[in-house]
Amino acid sequence: MADFGGSDLDAFRAEARDWLEANFPKSLANQPMAMIPGAEGLTEDGKLWKQRMADKGWGAPTWPTEYGGGGLSGAEARVLLQEMARVGAENPVAGMGTSMFGPTLLEYGTEAQKKRHIPPIVRGELRWCQGYSEPGAGSDLASLQTKCEDAGDHWKINGQKIWTSGAQHADWCFCLVRTDTSKKHEGISFVLIDMHQPGVETRPIKLIAGNSPFCETFFTDARAEKDDMVGPLNGGWTVGKRLLQHERSGQGGARMMGGASVLDLAKKYVGLDEKGRIADADLRTRLTRHLIDAKAHALTMQRAVVEAKGNINPSATTSVMKNSGTWIGQEKAELTLEIMGTQGLGWEGDAFAKDEREAVRTWLSGKATTIFGGSQEIQSNIVSKRILGLPDTTQNG
Repeated sequence: MADFGGSDLDAFRAEARDWLEANFPKSLANQPMAMIPGAEGLTEDGKLWKQRMADKGWGAPTWPTEYGGGGLSGAEARVLLQEMARVGAENPVAGMGTSMFGPTLLEYGTEAQKKRHIPPIVRGELRWCQGYSEPGAGSDLASLQTKCEDAGDHWKINGQKIWTSGAQHADWCFCLVRTDTSKKHEGISFVLIDMHQPGVETRPIKLIAGNSPFCETFFTDARAEKDDMVGPLNGGWTVGKRLLQHERSGQGGARMMGGASVLDLAKKYVGLDEKGRIADADLRTRLTRHLIDAKAHALTMQRAVVEAKGNINPSATTSVMKNSGTWIGQEKAELTLEIMGTQGLGWEGDAFAKDEREAVRTWLSGKATTIFGGSQEIQSNIVSKRILGLPDTTQNG
């Protein structure tokens, strides 16, 4: 049964609101980049906010308390997010550790692995990156060739990964490697690699938006300990698919569609008519459609989370949500530039406000969202085959 509503939730909302009022630094309100660690680190208020959220366990609100998590129900976690949004707060420990690797480790890891890795993730002490794609294994990920050999007391890893987000700042990498060359899917294992060792090299890739969030990553006789393999030997494909489910859930979620409200932007840049409506009638119609789509997506995402509760098997539902969320995010970026007009095309200079300069970069960066994490074409194929049960026409020419 879905856990919505009730007096208990009202009590928790009051508790969360009071705690945020007492603990969230007001200087950080509506400044997401000041709350999420980047290459330059956090401000003093940012560090304080991170420490308070870590102590409370609310950086990973639904994770078990024995590993440092908040122990909240799904409904309570949604209330917490609503209250954080109300005061302009972001999760300061958000990242691949909390959104992708942590949930997967909680399902597939040993107790020793959970006790070792989950608490530092909750406290935001370590950064994680994802070693999946390779120059010859992108959409066909199972073709990966990064080799992992048994070296007696450890695993020896050689190969190359690409599009490794944040690898230049990461402490650890969760990585798919080939441990059996005679099989494809059944020859893949899931290992954890310490990024601070001589056998690991990262090279940032500069993108069209001007930043370098992705890297080429090279492993040369890199070492992973024997207990750094998650799941069984040659059983990494199942673990890796489950992690992709968590990744695509995040890519289809609120973060993809975050930022300033397009409605508020339209009021500011386009203005209102005598009836208090957005002055441009055509834009008003398209904004309404966009907001309806975004709301429908959010509600469907919420329903999918509830329905998937307790099911650890990889699901195709996230492919639907990934496509939906990224399309809506791209549409929002397009609308934002249209609303801002020439002020939304500024790259640098005092003639443009910070959010105006960021708008064009967000628009450019957003073009990649329907490619990474599994392209929209790949997701559509998954939906057609695994949800709709349609035949694979490519086999028949």
